[in-house]
Amino acid sequence: MAQRQPRRGVGPARRQVLGFAAAAALSGAGPGAASAAGGGPGLDVREENSRPGAADWRITRPGAARAVEGYADRDSVLSGERVGLRVSTTAPAFTVSAYRMGWYGGARARLVWRSPAVPGVLQGAARTDPATRMAWAGWERTLGLDTGGWPEGSYLLRLDTVGGERAQRFVPLTVRSASAAGRVLFVHATATWQAYNRWGGADLYEGPTGKKGSRSLAVSFERPYRSGHGAGLFLTYEAPLLAVAERMGLPLAYATGLDLARGRTRARGAVALLSPGHDEYWSPEQRRHVAAARDSGTNLAVFGANCCYRRVRFEDSATGPDRIMVCYKDDYALDPGYRGGLPPTNDFRRSPEPDPESGLLGVIYDGYPVDAPYVVSRPDHWLLAGTGAVAGDAFAHLVGVEYDRVDLRYPTPRPIEILAHSPVVCKGRASYADTVYASLPSGAGLFAAGTMRWVESLEARGAGGGKANHGLDGRAGRFTRTVTENVLRAFAAGPAGCARPAVDTVALHYGDPGSPEEAATGV
Repeated sequence: MAQRQPRRGVGPARRQVLGFAAAAALSGAGPGAASAAGGGPGLDVREENSRPGAADWRITRPGAARAVEGYADRDSVLSGERVGLRVSTTAPAFTVSAYRMGWYGGARARLVWRSPAVPGVLQGAARTDPATRMAWAGWERTLGLDTGGWPEGSYLLRLDTVGGERAQRFVPLTVRSASAAGRVLFVHATATWQAYNRWGGADLYEGPTGKKGSRSLAVSFERPYRSGHGAGLFLTYEAPLLAVAERMGLPLAYATGLDLARGRTRARGAVALLSPGHDEYWSPEQRRHVAAARDSGTNLAVFGANCCYRRVRFEDSATGPDRIMVCYKDDYALDPGYRGGLPPTNDFRRSPEPDPESGLLGVIYDGYPVDAPYVVSRPDHWLLAGTGAVAGDAFAHLVGVEYDRVDLRYPTPRPIEILAHSPVVCKGRASYADTVYASLPSGAGLFAAGTMRWVESLEARGAGGGKANHGLDGRAGRFTRTVTENVLRAFAAGPAGCARPAVDTVALHYGDPGSPEEAATGV
């Protein structure tokens, strides 16, 4: 098993005591504080988003790398539970502002709570486990937050220095739903955020040398997120989709992938489950629970690519359960957990326990990197209603940087309709990216976008071009926003596969479905 993060310290320092007192004094009060309208199954998303937004939630002065940064000791809580923050800063003090993310008339956030000034302390540098090259902070708890009165949803806690260098950082937190029954479940891909988090010098891809051999074999949630000014991958791959769903006023529920894996929020019973733009790292438990929900009638929408690709295991740290994520990848045979009889932490499709993701999603990850036009093949399909698209319409740069396709060499649910069939060349190899819709025996509908840029494109406006947002233009943005709304509206209404059964079109693009050669190469 991975070396446990050691416990550090035996009690709160004087500054921590002051921080606890200050936070307790203003919990649920102060400028922009929430009223008694808390979370729970009765949350009205439309009413919540009618409240005044806070357009100033964004970070405008990040400051130096260690000016202020922090992490929460849990990635999700129920409304009313306490959560600890561990903060390090070079400033004499800082404040915490809790922003609930959504639509809010275009402001995208609402200020729910703000602390008074909390005494600051500079905490230690990253620590590293020599066995797994896992980096973690191991900081002492700075303050505790009482989330009483916080509506369920997706939060960014913004840290603002007071005195000294002016700097800001985010700490993400999900106030999860106690129940997802009858609701559209938005699942935050926090495992994937952590896989790409290089705080402390290493992530699951590379380490100090810049090469694979120095990468971590396990990563810790006990550290800040280095990317997105502390927000991980949330702002790029999740917030735009969340804004669309909240603007529509859908009956939403909120959870992380780990919540699904541990049963803290049950996927089964949800009317639909939404996977955002980059949702690569899943545990076998999460996959089983999502598959069971889909097979009982829960619609499944994947608004990205490379979903459910890496198989991981969660372990406890010294500070709490499931704070370490293990993924040895090709080195799975070296994993002490695997040697002890646990599943391998490699790609789901690979031996010794192959379970290709296409069996769940209808499409399978096919390559990286690409940048290609998205080509419409079924403009008359109900999911493309209102887009004005015609057959062969192309949207520049919409396929990238990773993509999925139908590949009948792997398990694929049928019937499945290919709505877009986009030629790509990946490292000299010709292939296709596919957007699909399938209807399943349970009555569930399945949508898979087939490109990682789908959620990013929801923000695309204007003429496009240049490096901003990969060059995506307003035309691509209008197309993906319309299709996304069509998916969400239909999937929120009940089992879409019953109401709108798919008509299999695989043979139109990949020849005889029984021919592995044609299925592998396309026509």
